[in-house]
Amino acid sequence: MDAAPAIACFRGAGIARHLDDVARLRIAVFRDWPYLYDGDLSYERDYLAAYAASPDSVFVLAFDGDEVVGASTGLPLADDTPAFQTPFVARGIPVAEVFYCGESVLLPAYRGRGIGNAFFDQREAHARSLGRFRWTAFCAVDRAAGDPRRPTHHRDNETFWVRRGYAKQPGMAMHLDWKEIGVGDVEHSLTFSLRPLEQEAG
Repeated sequence: MDAAPAIACFRGAGIARHLDDVARLRIAVFRDWPYLYDGDLSYERDYLAAYAASPDSVFVLAFDGDEVVGASTGLPLADDTPAFQTPFVARGIPVAEVFYCGESVLLPAYRGRGIGNAFFDQREAHARSLGRFRWTAFCAVDRAAGDPRRPTHHRDNETFWVRRGYAKQPGMAMHLDWKEIGVGDVEHSLTFSLRPLEQEAG
């Protein structure tokens, strides 16, 4: 097996030069189940604008040489759009206490090498270093168990997320529109998972 990709962390203004890399990976990886995203750069620019504007955002990137083959993102929930914040307000969780972990996208050839854990480790460490968060959170698209488009051998990530300490919050969901392959614009429900963020000792 080839050497594992190198992991590097970029913060705040340092993410700017990698926005196109993350957009490219999102379009490639989210084209598959369960997102079925028929991606375009216009949507990506709108989505990533919050990360570009946040001084406390983070990109954790996996490199094979000079090529970015994986990316994981995060930012304070207070710096994201109202659509992401509303479910927390409704639940009575202060937005200022939550660090939102966005996507983790990795090309198929590089999976199974522990990079998913590295992505979470780095984002949680970044959130902890900022010193003002009680929670980390992410959301994932909801799909019906019997959806005929689900690949026969698809393996969901729920076991991995639970092992990382995240608990899914039934009823705590947001809604986003994106273009599905062969369908067009569709409104999707995405349910949040939460994890208490331990603070650094001392």
